[in-house]
Amino acid sequence: MISFTKMQAQGNDFVIIDARTQVLPPISEAVVCQVTDRRLGIGCDQLLILHSDEQADARLRIFNTDGSEAKNCGNGLRCVGALLLQASKKMMCHVALDDRTVCIERGEIGIRVHMGQAVILEQQTVYLDVDMGNLHRVYFETPVDFPDDRNIEIISGEIFAGKAGEHVYIDIIERGVGPTLACGSGACAVAAAVWTTEKHTNPLNIHMSGGTVLVSGQMDQLILEGTVCKVFEGHYTFH
Repeated sequence: MISFTKMQAQGNDFVIIDARTQVLPPISEAVVCQVTDRRLGIGCDQLLILHSDEQADARLRIFNTDGSEAKNCGNGLRCVGALLLQASKKMMCHVALDDRTVCIERGEIGIRVHMGQAVILEQQTVYLDVDMGNLHRVYFETPVDFPDDRNIEIISGEIFAGKAGEHVYIDIIERGVGPTLACGSGACAVAAAVWTTEKHTNPLNIHMSGGTVLVSGQMDQLILEGTVCKVFEGHYTFH
């Protein structure tokens, strides 16, 4: 039996298991699918597992509902950060991923994570490929076919109202999960795509089906901020 916490950020929901304080079974594809199943398990978009790390407060592994592993998750980082900040009573914490260590702190409108660098891999008329540690394709118009090896963000509308009031509306299809209500790294990828095409780095309010986040900063250090919520805690027995 293991203890877990269920959290959500803009409807993007996570089961968080702290492996620093308890022994877990081997994390196989079958185990991930069992936990994330909404009818037969706990149910979530991603399973997040915290491990000990010598340089950071924790190291995060991210698993999609199909059992595949993801390299980054902005909303998951904010949820994990909220738990770490609450437990430690500190104002700031650090979480290690495969290619970067991010800083998480309390912000003005929720939990703020310094997501690191966005790299534009390819720019076409209708889309940009963006590397946020995980791969994204941001479309400016809906395509006929989607690639299945990266997250997809489709910009459905943009409203610009000055530097403090720019708004972008998106729909999301996450690799290994499917359509989700929100995606934090996807919101950052969208901001990077808009900044690149519009040639500015004004803060953007990214509106998703589950809610809104604020993305600010620069291409070498994007900042994602928004509210998070603890849904419930519990214990789960693997079967």
